[in-house]
Amino acid sequence: MNNPLLWTPDPAQVAVSNMQRFLSFVRTTHSLDHIIDYESLYKWSISDIDVFWKTLLDFSGIIYEGNTTPCRTGTTMPNVQFFPELRLNIAENLLRFRDTRPALISISESRDRVEINYEQLQREVKMLQSPLADLRLQPGDRVAGLLPNIAEAPVAMLAAASLGGTWTSCSPDFGIQGILDRFGQVKPRVLFAVNGYTHRGQAISCMEKLEAIAEAIPEIEKVVVLPLIDEIPTDSKQFPDRFISWESFRSDDDGSQLEFVRCSWNHPLYIMYSSGTTGTPKCIVHGAGGTLLQHFKELALHCDVQREDNITYLTTCGWMMWNWLVSALFLGSRVTTFDGFPAHPTLNRVWDLIEDEGITHFGTSPRYLAACRRRMHPAESHDLTDLRVMMSTGAPLLPEDFDYVYDKVKPNVQLSSISGGTDIISCFMLGNPMTPVFSGELQTIGLGMDVIAADSNGDPAIGEKGELVCRQPFISMPVGFWDDDDGAKYREAYFDVTPGVWYHGDFVTHTRSVGQSGGMIVYGRSDATLKPGGVRIGTAEIYRIVESHPAVADSIVVGQSWRGDIRIV
Repeated sequence: MNNPLLWTPDPAQVAVSNMQRFLSFVRTTHSLDHIIDYESLYKWSISDIDVFWKTLLDFSGIIYEGNTTPCRTGTTMPNVQFFPELRLNIAENLLRFRDTRPALISISESRDRVEINYEQLQREVKMLQSPLADLRLQPGDRVAGLLPNIAEAPVAMLAAASLGGTWTSCSPDFGIQGILDRFGQVKPRVLFAVNGYTHRGQAISCMEKLEAIAEAIPEIEKVVVLPLIDEIPTDSKQFPDRFISWESFRSDDDGSQLEFVRCSWNHPLYIMYSSGTTGTPKCIVHGAGGTLLQHFKELALHCDVQREDNITYLTTCGWMMWNWLVSALFLGSRVTTFDGFPAHPTLNRVWDLIEDEGITHFGTSPRYLAACRRRMHPAESHDLTDLRVMMSTGAPLLPEDFDYVYDKVKPNVQLSSISGGTDIISCFMLGNPMTPVFSGELQTIGLGMDVIAADSNGDPAIGEKGELVCRQPFISMPVGFWDDDDGAKYREAYFDVTPGVWYHGDFVTHTRSVGQSGGMIVYGRSDATLKPGGVRIGTAEIYRIVESHPAVADSIVVGQSWRGDIRIV
């Protein structure tokens, strides 16, 4: 399979990349002169995963206490725990910078631009930490956010996490039942929320929704309401003692220092949720240490985020890309949060943001790029000088979208189609500043991820369609599922096909365009694979053709049983 070559990294940029720094660190630390490129680095990373993750931890600068030996207990997934003797706090790590460089830039439909520097971020988090401590928030207590993608969301998360709290969040545009299906399972003690939000210029109140949530989940002791929309109240006549405004809840800025409760490496940090398409969403619990180290690897090495960079992702707080984006604070970069409809008032809105804020790393979805492809030529309409890396996830990125980016957006940008998900709060395959970009392909498999496209026997299917599997334990495996004491739901979700091998549920081809370490083509969910006449077809392949027609705005593909076979409708 020979897909067109679209981008080749500049050797000068490779030489100063974080990936090259790590490669040199590995060569020096372990006297491995044969590691000279990404392919050899990747092969080493999966040849002895314990040495790899320990080396990456040493390189990362993560703040922790305890002994890194043993690197893990257990050998077979899911019965594996990494760094059982370590303790850390993710808020302490994300707040390690204390200077006046910008930390959070918040762009919202609902208000003017907000900028918070790293010194101010410390104080903002402290003013929420103090009242949470007064509530005697304990490690493992759940704190929830029903917030848009604004600066207050990471501030609230960091305040909760600083005390060992477990954070979970949804977007405020979720329906009441959808929120209850999620928060109702984990029963948070505190809910941070907004009184409303703006969508396409229209203010939408959340107050009735918040009262319904408080009524249905009595375990919520405080609903802390941010007045994002001026004309909507923040108080509740139904629950006057449980509702409090954001300003009233915050403590005064007395200049005191933050305190950090260090917990175990696998201490529950985030509770994420499956889509809920086949029933009540599964509550997926992710540990603090594994999440932070994996995000460091992906942001610093694979995306080459540097201290002076500015990263944004079009996401809500209900999607794992929000958690991923916030971890860029560990690198001291600017994190720009965008709250709004990306095509309001026009599709120029996001490209204006990229130009105005000097965005270096821009993340979006194939759907957005497809909409722009039919209507926009950003290279002509905007100054995209600062833009170095574009990322896309949420669905397969089509070859037409690759061509569009290099033809109409920027010819020398690194386009990284990335794939992983809520299940691992990170990526299996993603970008790489050291390797080329081929049309329709994800550049490389992530370091330490022993990923293959597996045939029906579980063997590598080179150049053929197969199941995406991971054959060895990895650092960002879930701690487990909520309310799944015996681990049965967890094992059923990923390990039912072959014990000890993670079956992710994606349908892929490993082209090996750059060797064992990549590239990969993702066709969509393997449970959405159709087999008319025994021929396996991913639904994404059909969507690509159908939705290329200018008369088609959206489509759905289903397989219908027909005369002893499957026909595509």
